[in-house]
Amino acid sequence: MSHQYGFERVYVESEWYDGPRSGIADIHGVPHRFKSNFDEHDDEWLGTFVVFPIEPDLLALEQEQWRIFVAWNKRHEADCQDTSTHPGHGGIDQRWDELEVLLAESRNTYPADVRSAKAEFLRLDREERYDDDGPDYRLSWKVL
Repeated sequence: MSHQYGFERVYVESEWYDGPRSGIADIHGVPHRFKSNFDEHDDEWLGTFVVFPIEPDLLALEQEQWRIFVAWNKRHEADCQDTSTHPGHGGIDQRWDELEVLLAESRNTYPADVRSAKAEFLRLDREERYDDDGPDYRLSWKVL
């Protein structure tokens, strides 16, 4: 799959299951939310994503929460903390919890201009899977 924009930045990985399932990535140079389509009937992930642009202020909040996760993950991988301390459990990191409230509506509401897309995955050659700038992969998109 060859695209004009090539493999683009992934800012935030919100969900991973056998590949990226949701998060925020550039699509043709513009930050978008992406969410993998799931077939409830066949209980399997489809090869398409729902994608839509994200506002700059929401992107900044998502990146702030991502950085909280990255800091926790570094401690977790150094065996300093177990998974019960993950900020996503609530009541662990006050700012994480505040961000959850601020971002809830935008994460669960699809705008009228939502589109479908397919993505190709490219792993980056770096030591750490998670970094403040995003996960260790890029995505190349074909908007359908």
